[in-house]
Amino acid sequence: MSATQSKASFRYVGEANFELEVSKSSKPVLAVFWAPWSRPCQIIDSVLAEVEVACAGSVKILKVNADDNPHLSLWYGVDSIPTLLCFVAGLLRERLVGTVSKEVILSLLNRHCDTRSGEASPWKGEPA
Repeated sequence: MSATQSKASFRYVGEANFELEVSKSSKPVLAVFWAPWSRPCQIIDSVLAEVEVACAGSVKILKVNADDNPHLSLWYGVDSIPTLLCFVAGLLRERLVGTVSKEVILSLLNRHCDTRSGEASPWKGEPA
C-alpha cells in the first residue's frame, strides 16, 4: 500500500447501507465498484486518493466490493471493474468504466456540480 493509499479515508459500503449512504448524502457521491484481486482497481486507488485530496471533503467516495455485493452490481449494470458511478441528490448522473485519470474524474464531478451561482469549483485547481 502506498503512502497516498494509506491516507485515503474511503468508506466501504454494501447492500445493507448503500442506498442510505447515497440517498441521504448532502454531497455528490462517487461510488466505486471494485474487487481486491483486480489490478486496474488497485491502480485506481491512488487516483481516487488524489481526487479525495483535490475535493477536500466536498464529495463522498464510497467503495463497493462487486464480488461481495452482486445484487448492487446487477442493479447498477456493473459488468466491468472498476466502475465509478456519480450520484447527485441520490440520483445516478453518470458512470465511468475502467482505470481513468484524476482529471477525468474531476471533470465528471464538475459536470454534475451546481455552478449556476458563478462560484468557483469546489475542487482545488480545477475550473468551474
